Amino acid sequence: MGMAWIDFLKDIKDQFSEKTALVDQEKNRNLTYQQLVEEVDRLAWFLKEHNVEQGDRVTYLRTNSLEHITLFLACAKIGAIFIPLNFRLSCGELSEITHRVTPKLRVGMGQDELKTEDYPYCNLSEINLNDYEQPFVTVETSEEDPLLMLFTSGTTGTPKGVLFSGKMLRTNQQATCENWGLVSEDKTLVETPFFHTGGYNVLCLPLMSIGGTSVIAEKFNLDNVYETIEKEKLTVYFAVPTMFQMISEDSRFKDTSFSSLRFFISGGAHCPKELISTYQEKNLMFKQGFGLTEVGPNCFLLDESDAIRKLGSIGKPMPHSKVRLIDDHGGDVAPGEVGELLIGGDHVCAGYFNEKKRFEEATEDGLFKTGDLAKKDEDGFYFIVGRKKDMYISGGENVYPAEVEKKIRALDTVHEVAVVAVEDEKWGEVGFAFLRADREFDVIQLKELLNDQLSRYKHPHYIENIKEFPLLSSGKIDRKALQAKAAASVSTPSTSR
Repeated sequence: MGMAWIDFLKDIKDQFSEKTALVDQEKNRNLTYQQLVEEVDRLAWFLKEHNVEQGDRVTYLRTNSLEHITLFLACAKIGAIFIPLNFRLSCGELSEITHRVTPKLRVGMGQDELKTEDYPYCNLSEINLNDYEQPFVTVETSEEDPLLMLFTSGTTGTPKGVLFSGKMLRTNQQATCENWGLVSEDKTLVETPFFHTGGYNVLCLPLMSIGGTSVIAEKFNLDNVYETIEKEKLTVYFAVPTMFQMISEDSRFKDTSFSSLRFFISGGAHCPKELISTYQEKNLMFKQGFGLTEVGPNCFLLDESDAIRKLGSIGKPMPHSKVRLIDDHGGDVAPGEVGELLIGGDHVCAGYFNEKKRFEEATEDGLFKTGDLAKKDEDGFYFIVGRKKDMYISGGENVYPAEVEKKIRALDTVHEVAVVAVEDEKWGEVGFAFLRADREFDVIQLKELLNDQLSRYKHPHYIENIKEFPLLSSGKIDRKALQAKAAASVSTPSTSR
């Protein structure tokens, strides 16, 4: 069967045994690569003692922790599937997911509400791992076997359990390190939750594969970001646009040099050009990445030399990514035209847990249909236009909310905007804009400001000024919540154009 995915850890330990692999901020604890391997072996014996075998599922519930890494690696040594659960879900939602995955073991830190479930539960804080001292021999597995299961946000219905194979993990690690120029001296802060792919796969696991260091934060906190960048001398930093917006709006941003950082990388949602420019104006290298839970997540590369020239681009596909842009009939679109983005390669997931048909419907000729709309310019650079499901038709014309949002966001005093569609008797659908700005706007003002910027059919017909956007656990704006809010507030049909 060849090498198991987890075997990379022993090779790295042999090269960097005394180098710090992980820093746990919550417990003020560091693990060298030697200590990491020993801890993973102890946890593997602990899992084995609880009858966890190859192919079994193990769930884990808590905020970001060192154990999200060590438990996952221990499961990989056995060939079991590790499932980090979303700690922000309700008890009912957690119960539903638990019954779907039928875990052999549920691990937590003493959350009482979980003990009512029908599956074995273990409080990890009560375990003495020193009882397990012997090295653990890795179970022979195929690189096609799933090792990790992450659930999607559920914006398109029931959350899907995405299965990560060893091949997918390895491909992403190698491609990320090679194309982003990561080195063993690199250090990052991980504060995006581990129940999303960004926690593991944007920087943490790639850095681990070359002897880098990851600092684990329990959650995103502005004070901690500024303190950790300075204290730990971070060299690379990943966050979602909402987090970058908060960092740039903080009073410390202006006087902080960020001199240790080689680059920032944004992902998880489209990053506004204005936000990217805010960082570039401080001579900070800011890249926009692109990927999704099912693919990658690191699929595109924007070279530093192109970051300003191609502002707003996600770059060009990395060599391991096969990419197509297709129209509604499955044909390739010409440069400059909008099409759905399809991605293929060894970094595509192994499927959806117990949903074979659903995964087959999401693929075409071996490529995964991302649901994202994009266009490619004459130089081969890709630009995300929006989500296919977010597009609406007003009076027979296609309207892409991302395009409208871009123009509104460029207006003076506007910090954040989201446009959703609402039904309209005359036009079929029209736009409803939610704004966070330093002053209040009304529809008439907004239309006047957009007259020279957008065709009239793209103008929002409704507007609401809000102080805070509802967010998903991934940090993305919760458009489903905004959609419901917009629909509830629209009581009379709009007839203006």
